[in-house]
Amino acid sequence: MTKINLILADDHAVVRSGLRMLLEAQPDIEIIAEAESGREAVQQVESMRPDVVLMDIQMPGLSGIEATKEIKRVAKDTAVLALTMHEDDQYFFEMINAGASGYVPKRAAPDELLIAIRTVARGEVFLYPSLATRLVQDYLRRGEDPEEGQVYDNLTPREREVLVHIAEGQSNAEIAQELVISIKTVDRHRENIMRKLNMHSRIDLVKYAIKRGLIDLDE
Repeated sequence: MTKINLILADDHAVVRSGLRMLLEAQPDIEIIAEAESGREAVQQVESMRPDVVLMDIQMPGLSGIEATKEIKRVAKDTAVLALTMHEDDQYFFEMINAGASGYVPKRAAPDELLIAIRTVARGEVFLYPSLATRLVQDYLRRGEDPEEGQVYDNLTPREREVLVHIAEGQSNAEIAQELVISIKTVDRHRENIMRKLNMHSRIDLVKYAIKRGLIDLDE
């Protein structure tokens, strides 16, 4: 079994202790380090390259938001999952824009946190249901720039197909199997899509697909 290497980043020792008890009981998750500050989390990511960082937002020195920006700059393949007491829009949107792959409130059930960790470790996006609704509503309120429609027309039929699969949360391996192409080809299509749409993360692609009605939110 391939384990998910994870770093715990929270300035409260009691919180870290409780999370460690929960996560150490999981056979597929291994905690490789703990961080008490955002700066320490960035340094550990640089040296250890974990699969996932479980990140609190408010920490001394470098905040979780700024730490996430730094982590995505130095280790783009490391997924950051925000676990925080803050559920207001400001922190939520700042964390997502910083590059976090998921956002879970600390009131969430343990099973929901475990699902979130495994989801972002696969390269997918996890948003707590109430927060996902806010993300969709915010993006839909903005409406579509006419230029966006023109850019979408520049995507090839295959790129549009790959875009839908990405927005539905499928990993590159799952898309490759579905479309009977190589993972490397999927990755090349994803890079082309992001370049043409001027987007930089899976969450950007999910929001774009929602706005264009490419995926069904009711499924």
